[in-house]
Amino acid sequence: MNVIEIKNITKIYTMGDTEVRALNGVSLKIEAGEFVAIMGASGSGKSTMLQILGLLDAPTAGSYKLLGKEVSDLNEDDLAAVRGQTLGFIFQMFNLLARTSSLEQVSLPLLYSDPNASHGDPKKLLQMVGLGDRLDHKPNELSGGQQQRVAIARALANQPKIILADEPTGNLDSKSSEEIIEFLGKMNESGITII
Repeated sequence: MNVIEIKNITKIYTMGDTEVRALNGVSLKIEAGEFVAIMGASGSGKSTMLQILGLLDAPTAGSYKLLGKEVSDLNEDDLAAVRGQTLGFIFQMFNLLARTSSLEQVSLPLLYSDPNASHGDPKKLLQMVGLGDRLDHKPNELSGGQQQRVAIARALANQPKIILADEPTGNLDSKSSEEIIEFLGKMNESGITII
């Protein structure tokens, strides 16, 4: 089953008098359980593609079906609901709140989710990524690799079907990068589609 199917996606940004085509007629299909890498040179549209796949930006033209449902014409509230039920995000810059403990960081997505939906236990998720002894630590008390593991646990809180990871090892040393790739592989083995 295709979890993602996009056809002829175009994204045009207007910057003053200049029109920039970040994406131009891109089509792709991603099946459930795949581990997909979007690769290209700097400025080639990779982050724009992830923003569109993550429902954080809308295409200028084209069709986007997520789990068989057209999502390119949904309103903001419906997009937020689909994001919360379907997608998990891991960012290059971690996007952790400075004065918030690891446990609170992982609990945050649950504040915005359907209370009747199944969720991961934040404490267990942190234990799974090797941070069971860092529950009360704030980001400035964690290494870069530990911060990224908090971000991974947070991405799993709503038990997403798809994880979108935008250069998740870009700010890490080689040892931490290997650990993060290993975690992504384990998530994929459990059935989560990784992009």
